[in-house]
Amino acid sequence: MTDQWGNEVTSVPAEMTAIAISAPGGPEVLRPTVRPVPQPGPGEVLIRVAAAGVNRPDVLQRMGFYPPPPGASDLPGLEIAGTIAAVGPGGDPELLGQAVCALVAGGGYAEYCTAPVGSCLPVPKGFSMQEAAALPETIFTVWHNLFERAYVREGETVLVHGGTSGIGTTAIGLCKLFDIKVIVTCGSAEKCAAATALGADLAVDYSSEDYVEAVKAFTAGRGVDVVLDMVGGDYVPRNIECLADDGRHVTIAFQRGAKVEIDISQVMRRRLTMTGSTLRARSAEFKALLADEIHCTLWPRLSEGGWKPAMDQAFPLAEAAAAHMRMQAGAHVGKIVLMVG
Repeated sequence: MTDQWGNEVTSVPAEMTAIAISAPGGPEVLRPTVRPVPQPGPGEVLIRVAAAGVNRPDVLQRMGFYPPPPGASDLPGLEIAGTIAAVGPGGDPELLGQAVCALVAGGGYAEYCTAPVGSCLPVPKGFSMQEAAALPETIFTVWHNLFERAYVREGETVLVHGGTSGIGTTAIGLCKLFDIKVIVTCGSAEKCAAATALGADLAVDYSSEDYVEAVKAFTAGRGVDVVLDMVGGDYVPRNIECLADDGRHVTIAFQRGAKVEIDISQVMRRRLTMTGSTLRARSAEFKALLADEIHCTLWPRLSEGGWKPAMDQAFPLAEAAAAHMRMQAGAHVGKIVLMVG
């Protein structure tokens, strides 16, 4: 059997190399191990992984702060790209050999990983496996929170914290695709320059500037329509100051703390909406619906060359600890990936 490029599809081995978390701790607890190749169940496929994205939730899981949901693999890794090597019971054999990227609930740091078929998307035309592996986690997150929960639309302005992170760079790219102005915050002048080069309309160095004042100045006092926040803590009341009337605040993480104090009268008087979400524990059915919307709405633009993810650095699978060190150092711009096959 051959894949869509004419390469021979080999049989699936019994065992594989994977990166396991030996105990909660620093990057050094990520260690290569030999595991049985997982078997796809009904509605699932087995993917021979070519590349896997590295994301902040992987770091939190390694540290013991973000356990996988029930039934998910204990291995880290939430997004992968590769070729379908097997299908579950009753699955479509025509899927074999197809190049896909997929959102998974865990298990991506491995040579093989199972994925719900509904969470798989074809590798966009012109994308490498490395680039495709950088898509699912951040695109699903940004699409759901900005375009569905915050229903952002053409002509509006959003504020995104962490402008050079995977989420931040993806938000910049998608906003530019849909004619939405985007303001980002970054931790240095160098990162602000990188964010601006990627298309941000304004990049604010939070180490030397007050982002609330910068937002008000840029919007002539009106404020932004949406804030996409991954910081939490004392940023939330400041984010509210940045919002225009009828603005929407979406929380996707809380690096500075989960408990906040806000002036609820502002929410009432200015008709603000505050919402948030997590993605990993959502049902396979929800993720399939989200994947279908993304495939129909966004994928044609990607295949036309409209946008590619900002890529920071690729590491071999065995060097997953070095990849985590790179992420924790905070110097990266865009996505970090592991090259597997």
